[in-house]
Amino acid sequence: MAQRKGCLIGCGVALVLGIGAVVLLLFGIGKMADVADKTLVDPDVYTSVKTGDPEDAVRKKLPSGESFVKNALKEGGPVEPGGSTCSWYLSSGDDVGSTVFRFCFKDGKLAEKVDYETK
Repeated sequence: MAQRKGCLIGCGVALVLGIGAVVLLLFGIGKMADVADKTLVDPDVYTSVKTGDPEDAVRKKLPSGESFVKNALKEGGPVEPGGSTCSWYLSSGDDVGSTVFRFCFKDGKLAEKVDYETK
């Protein structure tokens, strides 16, 4: 009887750990989908906007950019123009995840756009 009880406890622990692993996996997949939805920009969108374009028109073409990878995208990029507000995105081009697009706005217009490789 004691042997059977030990087996049941072991199976219960294995079941709980398995369910926990599945939950973590689904959470990770959800976070990756969140990043893709909020930070990926098509290279054609990047090339279509020009410095001086109205901020609201440019932002309509862009996703929100608000995700947990935002701070990582800032690292390694050029200095931000003074007095501007910038947004960072990943390129959805051929080499997804290695090219960062940065759009900086000032006085209601696109002041600067740059692309650089992540480190």
